[in-house]
Amino acid sequence: MARIIAVANQKGGVGKTTTTVNLSACLAEKGKKVLTIDIDPQGNTTRGFGIDKRKLKNTVYELLLGQASTKKCIIKRVFKNISLIPADVELAGAEIELVQLEDNSFVLKKYIDEIRDNYDYVIIDCPPSLSTLTVNALTTADTVLVPIQCEFFALEGLSQLMYTINLVKKRLNPNLEIEGVVFTMYDARTNLSLQVVDEVKKELKRTNIYKTIIPRNVRLGEAPSHGLPINIYDTHSKGAESYRLLADEVINRKEE
Repeated sequence: MARIIAVANQKGGVGKTTTTVNLSACLAEKGKKVLTIDIDPQGNTTRGFGIDKRKLKNTVYELLLGQASTKKCIIKRVFKNISLIPADVELAGAEIELVQLEDNSFVLKKYIDEIRDNYDYVIIDCPPSLSTLTVNALTTADTVLVPIQCEFFALEGLSQLMYTINLVKKRLNPNLEIEGVVFTMYDARTNLSLQVVDEVKKELKRTNIYKTIIPRNVRLGEAPSHGLPINIYDTHSKGAESYRLLADEVINRKEE
């Protein structure tokens, strides 16, 4: 049965989509069967896997509204061992339409529970907001992975995210846990990056913080424009090596 991980942070620009794409790819590289779900209306994870959003017929939008089956929405083998449920801009309208549905916080969970036995990991890219779509991801997930950028205001909104996670745990998904926090955009040349790491560690004393820190890396920034994960775009880059180490940590935590 798959471990379902939601990648979430209500603050944008923290490396959430980069982490979703490259963690998925590095887990797949290690022989794990991965389903990645793009539940962000921006559809950046979809684009990061080289999928043209303009040509999509069935996306997570059609799935959530019951207009297409899970089987029809899954794009198989976007890369070896990775399948994808894509998103496009129409997903923005799902917020309003989901409100009208009964048990609208559990729509995604209903569909993913039917297929989770087919995968080792399901990785969900959440929107950078605390929306109905994000709540659907959190009710579906076993754990939440929180990317935090090593920049000023890194802690901004983090307490609200933790509050939301705890609220979902209390009212909707009692099994939800924090997978861990991963630092992104780390620049060893600046004192600021070191200060941010220290601040977050003090703030989140009891939260799992991954040893792997994702560096600020030019190749990581280039890869999405080519529609490739970093381990394929530049397999020897620091970004690729870092996400491989993160994948190892995620796998080891599951085995523990």
